[in-house]
Amino acid sequence: MPASRPAGPIVVQKYGGSSVADVARIHAVARRVVETVHAGHPVVVVVSAMGNTTNELLALARSVSAAPRRRELDLLVSVGERVSMTLLAMAIHDLGVPASSFTGSQSGIITDTNHVAARVEEVRPHRIQRALDQGHVAIVAGFQGVSRSGEVTTLGRGGSDTTAVVLAAALGAEWCELCSDVDGVFTADPRVIPAARRLDTLPLDAAIALSRAGAKVLHAQAVELAHELGVQLHAAATSKPSGSGTRLPPGPAPGPTVGVTVDTRLIEVLTSHLTALEGLDDAVRHVRPTADGFAVLVDLRNLPEAGVQGSGRPVATVTAVGRHLVTHPAATQRALSAVRVPVERWWTDAAALHFQVLPQHAEALARSLHAALVEPEHQT
Repeated sequence: MPASRPAGPIVVQKYGGSSVADVARIHAVARRVVETVHAGHPVVVVVSAMGNTTNELLALARSVSAAPRRRELDLLVSVGERVSMTLLAMAIHDLGVPASSFTGSQSGIITDTNHVAARVEEVRPHRIQRALDQGHVAIVAGFQGVSRSGEVTTLGRGGSDTTAVVLAAALGAEWCELCSDVDGVFTADPRVIPAARRLDTLPLDAAIALSRAGAKVLHAQAVELAHELGVQLHAAATSKPSGSGTRLPPGPAPGPTVGVTVDTRLIEVLTSHLTALEGLDDAVRHVRPTADGFAVLVDLRNLPEAGVQGSGRPVATVTAVGRHLVTHPAATQRALSAVRVPVERWWTDAAALHFQVLPQHAEALARSLHAALVEPEHQT
């Protein structure tokens, strides 16, 4: 007899490469998915490639060709997610729950024609919906889609998170769970600041500010998409039950400081004309005028292949997120008083205070800001 569809609302779960890095971890993910099904939810799973597979495939391509075509790169790296999705489907089926795997194109992820960094234009999840109606777990290859001309495309950095968010919106999912090795969003990187604590709830505006400033557990484009599409996000650890971690509901950033984050993957580029940075829109973090032109902060992770790595100097930013830092002069002054390292410049935006420093000073500044702004908020 065909399986019956669970009666509860749909849940989308995304598992990153470290969560499916080997057979043991794939089995652990399968058990977590099945537990969610047994809790009464139809489940859609989005998976990344196993471990470092994508980087290994890119390295293989460049060992064959010094300048591989972007179309061929997309076809090549899309293989990684296909391996993950099929293996996970097998593992879930062996636990007694039917599962069907789908590529990005089979899932109805329609993109533009920009190979390697495509944008999702439309989602037609008809096959996923049918699989759910038949009582199957639907497992989707993240990070990939298909253009209207039938070409396989990939979505760029954080693409599996993007896949999960757009599917959650298209299917009307109850929530979209982004699973990784980290148990939610912390007030800072606990490896750098032991006093950092996990946030049970973080409004999306604050999550966007942290992700834009380099918080590793969140991908900025996916969080912004969730905000735009009205998707409820959870950031959770793969090792914990579904629904744990940090809930990211719609809403403005709170007044008190909720977190401090460091970004060391930046360069500062000096240019006399902004036209020199055409095509780098996704990589530009901040622009300020100088006497001779402009100083531009460029995110190295979002650079296209023909980037400007060689023309800038390494810098870092340390960002504290909280509206009071922008709207209350006393809070701003408290932050400035906590600075104990040389700061090249600082600025504010709607919900955050940013400092630009040399990379070797970033962690020390983060520790002092966290101690001055975040830890007092949580003392009892």
